Parts: sequence; C-alpha cells; structure tokens
Amino acid sequence: MESSAIARPVSSPLAARPAALLRRRLLTSVGSDLLPCSSAPLFVLCHPIAPIPLRHDRAKFSLAPIRASSTSAASVNPEASPAPSPPQPAQGAKLVPLVISVATGLAVRFAVPRPVEVTPQAWQLLSIFLSTIAGLVLGPLPVGAWAFIGLTASIITKTLTFSAAFGAFTNEVIWLIVISFFFARGFVQTGLGDRIAMYFVKWLGRSTLGLSYGLTVSEALIAPAMPSTTARAGGVFLPIIKSLSLSSGSKPGDHSAGKLSSSGKLGSYLVMSQFQAAANSSALFLTAAAQNLLCLKLAEELGVRISGPWVSWFKAASLPAIVSLLATPYILYKIFPPQVKDTPDAPALAAKKLEQMGSVTRNEWVMVGTMVLAVSLWIFGDALGMSSVVAAMLSLSILLLLGVLNWDDCLSEKAAWDTLAWFAVLVGMAGQLTNLGIVSWMSSCVAKFLESFSLSWPAALGVLQASYFLIHYLFASQTGHVGALYSAFLAMHLAAGVPGVLAALALAYNTNLFGSLTHYSSGQAAVYYGAGYLKLPEVFKMGFIVACVNALLWGVVGTFWWKFLGLY
Repeated sequence: MESSAIARPVSSPLAARPAALLRRRLLTSVGSDLLPCSSAPLFVLCHPIAPIPLRHDRAKFSLAPIRASSTSAASVNPEASPAPSPPQPAQGAKLVPLVISVATGLAVRFAVPRPVEVTPQAWQLLSIFLSTIAGLVLGPLPVGAWAFIGLTASIITKTLTFSAAFGAFTNEVIWLIVISFFFARGFVQTGLGDRIAMYFVKWLGRSTLGLSYGLTVSEALIAPAMPSTTARAGGVFLPIIKSLSLSSGSKPGDHSAGKLSSSGKLGSYLVMSQFQAAANSSALFLTAAAQNLLCLKLAEELGVRISGPWVSWFKAASLPAIVSLLATPYILYKIFPPQVKDTPDAPALAAKKLEQMGSVTRNEWVMVGTMVLAVSLWIFGDALGMSSVVAAMLSLSILLLLGVLNWDDCLSEKAAWDTLAWFAVLVGMAGQLTNLGIVSWMSSCVAKFLESFSLSWPAALGVLQASYFLIHYLFASQTGHVGALYSAFLAMHLAAGVPGVLAALALAYNTNLFGSLTHYSSGQAAVYYGAGYLKLPEVFKMGFIVACVNALLWGVVGTFWWKFLGLY
C-alpha cells in the first residue's frame, strides 16, 4: 500500500495543480533563474542548472520546497505524526528555594518574639528584608526579580509607603554604579582593554612570572574604569590567558596525569594568579567593583561618612593593595608552580595581536581621554564642587556625543539595569531599617555581648573581621554577602568601640578579598574556574591559602599604614 502511494505523485495536491500555475508561483517565490524550463519537475529546484551563491540559493527557494514536501508527506503517509516538540524549560520560581526564602521571613515575623524595643512596623520590615536576602542567596528567581517582589511585599503589607520604598532609586551612588557599567562596555567595545593587556604581555612576558606580573599590572590599571570583576575576567583577561596557554601546549581540562597534565604547564598558574589579582585590584579602587559603593552607602546609613570617598578609599588601600599585588604572583609561583618557566613566544604573540589590532583608533583615544577626565574629576571633585556621579554623567555624555557608545549600547547593558533594580531595593530597605531603629537595637545587643568578654577594640576588630571573611563560604555572591551582613557587622564594630571609618573600610576591603576563596565565591571565580584549567581541590586549597595570605598582608601592612593616615 505504501509503495503504491509513492508511485502515484499525482495524489499530491501540489502535483495535481496545472504546471503553468505551479510555475508562476515558483517564479514569484524563487526567481526565474532557478527554473531552466517550463516543464521542469519539482526536484529540479534542488539541482539548479545555473550556479548561484549558497546563501542566495537557500534564501530563494526555502519556502516552496518545504511546503511541497510537507504536503506530500501528509498525503503519502497518513499515519505519520509530527516529531514531538522538545520539553519547555520550567518557568517561574524554583520551588525549594522559594519555600525556604518565604519561610525565613514568616518565621521571623510570626515565630520569633518581637523585642519590646522594636516597633511592629520595624519587625515586619526586618522579616521582609531577611526573606529578600535569603532569596538573593538561594536564588528562587533572578536577583532583580526577587528584589522587586520583596519591594512589592513591603508596599502591599503597608510596611512602607510607595515613595519610601522607591526612594533609593534616586540615590547618587547607585547611578554611579550604573554609569560605570557603561564605561566597562566602552572599554570592551573599543578594544582598549585588550590593547592595554597586550602591551604589558609584550613588555613583561618573557617568563611565566613576568607574564603573570604583566597581566596583574594591566588588571590594576583597567580596574577603576571597569566596575565589574566578572567583565574584566571574561571580557579581557581569560581570552588572553587561554591564547597564551594553548600556544605553550597547556590545554584546559587535561588533568589526567596530575602535576604532569598539560593544564599545569602554564594555564593553571596564570588562571589562579589572575583570579587572586582580581581581588586585590577590586579593593584598590572605589570604582573597581560594584560592592564597594554599596559598602560606603550602607556605612553612611549608619552614620559613618567618608569625605572625598574616591581619594580616601584609594589612599587607605594603596599600600596594602600594592604589596599584595606584588606578592601574590610570587607566592603562587612557589606554592603552585607552573611546569613552563619561560615563555619566550608570549611577547611575539602579543606583538602579533597588536599588529592585527592596528594603530590606536579614534574611539580608543576618546575612551582614554574620557576616563582620564572622569578619574581627575573623582579625585578633585570636592574642590571643584562636582560630585562623583555628576562627573560620571559628564563623561558618559561625552562618549555618547562622540559616538563611542550609542544609546542602544546603554539599553542593552542588562547588568547595569539589573543592578539598579536590586541594588536600590537593598539600599532602600537597609536605610529604612536604620530609620526604624533595628540597627541601633542590634548594636546595643552586640555591645552587651562583647562587653562580657572584655575585649579591647583592636581584638574585637580582628575577631569580627575574621568572622566576616570566613563566613563567605556560605555565600555565592559578594553583593549578597554585603546586603546580608555588612550593616550588621559594621554595627558590631561600632558597638565594640572600633573607629567608624577604619571599620567601614576594612569590611569593604575584605568584601573584595574573600571573592577568591572558592569557585563560587564571586562572578570572576565562576569565570576562571569554568575555563577548565583548575581542579576543584586546587581551587579550594589554593584559594583558601592565598586569600588568607592576602587578608593577612592587608591587615599587617594596613595596621601601620592606616595609623600613619590617622584612621585611628
């Protein structure tokens, strides 16, 4: 039965139509150049006589043959059924994280007795805030979506008014972060970040250690203009490291022979070194990471204000950061040595890449000049009466006017708008918690607890900083950690008598340093681990050792440097 159906092509509705009509339709759809004669059968379309470009071929006759074949198949084999469509991914919130996140807030609201010093409104906002933080950590929904739900809950329950809930969306610090993301896009889009890194590889890359220092220095130079460590890792440095590693025979994912694996030749060391360098460079500049600005804003909510924040941050971080940036590649070179010690081909590869890139383009020069202007205004803004966000707005306007960026580039920078959403929610809730007395109540409780141990403020500083650092093993996000614990730990420091500016800056610096503890501790951690050069035990072991060494270096060097600067 099936063979007889195939033998009768007239049974197809398409084949039964008059040849002239069929030819006219095909001429309209595919063009006369594909039909060498009026009586040509349909299969001639698949074997045109006249040679034509492949793309043109497909675009021309894609519709008619598909219609014909589908119609014929239906008439030839009535029993044939269309292939099942692939299952759609699950939509909506993840059930288990959703239940845990909501249960956290409900437990605080209804199961934990409310202290008499705390008002019902403040206690209810605390429960919503804790539920929001739990969701940011567990991830039932994307961060921005979950933050918006938490904000909505605060309005529906009449805990906050609409204007109070959305008040933080006009915060200057938040908009400074958003604009900084646009600068980062300009660095990647113009190729300026790649060019800077390649110059340092060319100058310092004859040995593996020199290559590591070249990448480290370029990371530190790019950092103030790119506030996303993840963007720097994935957009600039990982592609360069992969290229250099592959050229030396170091392949990702080859861990079969232990220390003799090809990954260990060069790639493992460079990835781990750059991973740790990112933590130090992020702590060096206020605008090098989004969480830095969040820390200062939360500190301001607790009454700790830092005058000239960009300059003050850099001055306090400069010496500890430089010492750590110089020490980290060498320490790793000794405890996690690469098999390849010399990389004589790296400068040549960098020179070839620079040659391919050509001379510095107009857009790159504009990007350089704009960033010099922005950093200068951040440094001297107080004397000129210009705030940091206004300086950033001016710089972005220049990039837009000169065509380095266009508005579509800004609109498509999803990370910036997502950060605006959840960042504003966290800052707004934290500010309202302070206004409603939750933070002062927590501070008094901590003060009483620390007094029972009779700790001096330097001892309390060390204990609290170490606790804040190591507890990051429970977090998969630096910003999530800041939102959950920064205000609470700063309140503990203040209650213990630690000078406010010292406590605020030390916590903020550690927020960057613990980003290199594990493969999940930060965005750049996931990027570098995902490259395939590091085994998981290596990440945990080396990450813990080097991150703790960096924290100790910052503590020891900072103790003398911050005393010299008068922070305590």
